[in-house]
Amino acid sequence: MLKMEGVSYSYHKNRPFITNLDLDIEAGKITTIAGPNGCGKSTVLKLASCLLRPQTGKILLGEKNISLMSKKSVAREVSVLLQNSQIPDMTALRAVTAARYPYQTSFTGYTKAEEEMSEYAMELTGCKEFRHKNMAELSGGERQRVFLAMIYNQDTPLILLDEPTTYLDIHVTYEMMELIRSLNKKQKKTVVMVLHDLNLALQYSDSLVFMRQGSIFEIHKTGDHHILESIRTLFGVEVRTYNDDLNSYYCFTQSTDTDTTI
Repeated sequence: MLKMEGVSYSYHKNRPFITNLDLDIEAGKITTIAGPNGCGKSTVLKLASCLLRPQTGKILLGEKNISLMSKKSVAREVSVLLQNSQIPDMTALRAVTAARYPYQTSFTGYTKAEEEMSEYAMELTGCKEFRHKNMAELSGGERQRVFLAMIYNQDTPLILLDEPTTYLDIHVTYEMMELIRSLNKKQKKTVVMVLHDLNLALQYSDSLVFMRQGSIFEIHKTGDHHILESIRTLFGVEVRTYNDDLNSYYCFTQSTDTDTTI
């Protein structure tokens, strides 16, 4: 689906950030990228969505080099929700409808079918009640729902999400994660997420990519028992597992080896 081969990127000259990264995202799965702050997770998503261009290496979307595709062509294949996305000066409904732009050949206004699709996307993500409010008037959680509705309405095979549960309370967080799972299972979308919440990552992902200092540290399927050792090593926490008849639950506690003296 998406493959990175020998990708490097630096924000500052002579200061490498992403270094010689190889990553193969499996189609039809949910992959979560996790790691300490500043390790390059969000940068990988920006590279994968062509918001940044690799300085070395290449990124393939299927058989196509994404750097050689037009912006509109990329937008038909990849949708992305970043942290601190720019807030458009328009109503929530207008913003969701605007997500259909990659499919328009000329600006003749949105069709009735596209408007109905937009209404459905807002209903699905729980933001239809404030569809006529300006985006600037919305709370952080309401705005996040609208951004997810935009992602849904863009209808791409690959979805990239950078902390999609930001600003959401715990109840809405699980509603959004269930929606993401539904997009994956029922509509066969490939999803790549960045999450800090390891419980969510372990519960909703097919595989986890752990990063450290701009490189891949380990990649695990979520059923792999070695994943807990990688978490201990990378984050310096102890992991306790609890099981019932249906699920496994994880509790993360500070490692006894961690020095917290101030």
